[in-house]
Amino acid sequence: MRRRLVISWLILLSTGIAVIFWRYEWKYGLPTPVPVNYHDVTRGAAVQLPSSALALLHPGGKPLFLHFFNPDCPCSRFNMPQFKALVQKYGDRVDFAIVIMSPKTFSPAALQDKFSLPYPVPVLRDSAIAAACGVYSTPQAVLLDKDSRLYFRGNYNRSRYCSDEKTGFARQALNGLLGGNYSLTFSPQALKAYGCQLPTCNQ
Repeated sequence: MRRRLVISWLILLSTGIAVIFWRYEWKYGLPTPVPVNYHDVTRGAAVQLPSSALALLHPGGKPLFLHFFNPDCPCSRFNMPQFKALVQKYGDRVDFAIVIMSPKTFSPAALQDKFSLPYPVPVLRDSAIAAACGVYSTPQAVLLDKDSRLYFRGNYNRSRYCSDEKTGFARQALNGLLGGNYSLTFSPQALKAYGCQLPTCNQ
């Protein structure tokens, strides 16, 4: 009898955990609602970043990859390994920066330490950067060419757990831009925003 109760309790507990997990996954698997006052930035458009950001991020006239990141957003945290891999592979040809999108304070040093970034990556806090790039959720990847024109704004992969090379959208964008392929097209799955609404971690 006791064994039966223990087994029943374990089954009930496992079922509860599974339901919570899948509800959580379903929540962050839905597209992020587009803000009412959203101003879209089309591909190829010149992005007017704040002058302080341009001075910091374009020392060599390289393409610029912006990682819009909220440390409180589960999607952002799961996404960090993919960002780190891109920095390691393309860091000599592309400028990388993290744009913190959170009302909380996170120091650059704390982020470097917590996420073990391969080398110091500039960390910025400026909502004007998100607005200039048409970003309204985290995580999002934005790739600008050396003339600050939008080449890609979208997802790293088709889901936060996924590292499938075939749907590695951010990596494909980097390869396309560095290869001079301005006719590269992306699927709706790559461009539709998923994750946490700005500026807080709400869906």
